[in-house]
Amino acid sequence: MFGYLYYMREINMKLILSLLLTVLTLLAVDINHADTKELTILKGIGVKTAQKIVDYRTKHGCFGSIEDIVKVKGIGKKTLEKNRPNLEVTKCEVK
Repeated sequence: MFGYLYYMREINMKLILSLLLTVLTLLAVDINHADTKELTILKGIGVKTAQKIVDYRTKHGCFGSIEDIVKVKGIGKKTLEKNRPNLEVTKCEVK
Protein backbone atom coordinates (compact mmCIF):
# COMPACT_ATOMS: atom_id res chain seq x y z
CA MET A 1 0.00 0.00 0.00
CA PHE A 2 2.76 2.44 0.94
CA GLY A 3 4.62 1.66 -2.27
CA TYR A 4 1.55 2.54 -4.30
CA LEU A 5 1.04 5.83 -2.42
CA TYR A 6 4.69 6.77 -2.91
CA TYR A 7 4.41 5.94 -6.61
CA MET A 8 1.28 8.11 -6.98
CA ARG A 9 2.99 10.98 -5.14
CA GLU A 10 5.93 10.82 -7.53
CA ILE A 11 3.62 10.83 -10.57
CA ASN A 12 1.70 13.82 -9.18
CA MET A 13 4.92 15.76 -8.51
CA LYS A 14 6.17 15.10 -12.05
CA LEU A 15 2.83 16.20 -13.48
CA ILE A 16 2.82 19.40 -11.41
CA LEU A 17 6.39 20.24 -12.46
CA SER A 18 5.57 19.57 -16.09
CA LEU A 19 2.52 21.84 -15.96
CA LEU A 20 4.49 24.57 -14.20
CA LEU A 21 7.19 24.50 -16.86
CA THR A 22 4.55 24.64 -19.58
CA VAL A 23 2.93 27.68 -18.00
CA LEU A 24 6.29 29.43 -17.61
CA THR A 25 7.12 28.93 -21.28
CA LEU A 26 3.75 30.37 -22.28
CA LEU A 27 4.29 33.58 -20.35
CA ALA A 28 5.74 36.51 -22.23
CA VAL A 29 8.66 38.33 -20.66
CA ASP A 30 8.59 42.09 -21.12
CA ILE A 31 12.22 43.02 -21.72
CA ASN A 32 11.52 46.65 -20.79
CA HIS A 33 10.31 45.80 -17.29
CA ALA A 34 11.61 42.33 -16.35
CA ASP A 35 14.14 41.96 -13.56
CA THR A 36 17.05 39.52 -13.68
CA LYS A 37 15.02 36.73 -12.09
CA GLU A 38 12.27 36.99 -14.72
CA LEU A 39 14.79 37.18 -17.55
CA THR A 40 16.47 33.92 -16.50
CA ILE A 41 13.26 32.08 -17.43
CA LEU A 42 14.27 32.61 -21.07
CA LYS A 43 16.20 29.94 -22.95
CA GLY A 44 19.95 30.55 -22.96
CA ILE A 45 19.75 33.47 -20.52
CA GLY A 46 21.59 32.98 -17.27
CA VAL A 47 22.05 35.36 -14.37
CA LYS A 48 25.01 37.18 -15.94
CA THR A 49 23.29 37.75 -19.27
CA ALA A 50 20.08 38.79 -17.53
CA GLN A 51 22.08 41.38 -15.61
CA LYS A 52 23.61 42.61 -18.88
CA ILE A 53 20.08 43.15 -20.25
CA VAL A 54 19.08 45.16 -17.17
CA ASP A 55 22.34 47.16 -17.30
CA TYR A 56 21.89 47.87 -21.02
CA ARG A 57 18.33 49.03 -20.44
CA THR A 58 19.44 51.28 -17.57
CA LYS A 59 22.23 52.84 -19.64
CA HIS A 60 20.50 53.14 -23.03
CA GLY A 61 16.81 53.35 -22.11
CA CYS A 62 13.90 51.21 -23.18
CA PHE A 63 14.06 48.67 -25.97
CA GLY A 64 12.11 49.87 -28.98
CA SER A 65 11.50 46.38 -30.35
CA ILE A 66 12.14 42.76 -29.52
CA GLU A 67 14.97 42.72 -32.06
CA ASP A 68 16.87 45.36 -30.06
CA ILE A 69 17.80 42.73 -27.49
CA VAL A 70 20.62 41.58 -29.80
CA LYS A 71 22.35 44.88 -29.01
CA VAL A 72 23.14 43.40 -25.60
CA LYS A 73 26.56 41.75 -25.58
CA GLY A 74 26.16 37.99 -25.33
CA ILE A 75 22.78 37.80 -27.04
CA GLY A 76 22.71 36.84 -30.67
CA LYS A 77 20.12 36.10 -33.29
CA LYS A 78 19.85 32.44 -32.25
CA THR A 79 18.97 33.37 -28.68
CA LEU A 80 16.47 35.92 -29.96
CA GLU A 81 14.79 33.37 -32.25
CA LYS A 82 14.61 30.70 -29.51
CA ASN A 83 12.83 33.18 -27.26
CA ARG A 84 10.85 35.30 -29.72
CA PRO A 85 7.46 33.70 -28.85
CA ASN A 86 8.09 34.49 -25.17
CA LEU A 87 9.27 38.09 -25.57
CA GLU A 88 7.35 41.30 -25.60
CA VAL A 89 8.19 44.99 -25.47
CA THR A 90 5.84 47.43 -23.83
CA LYS A 91 6.21 51.15 -23.50
CA CYS A 92 8.21 52.42 -20.60
CA GLU A 93 9.23 55.77 -19.27
CA VAL A 94 12.88 56.71 -19.15
CA LYS A 95 13.88 57.39 -15.57
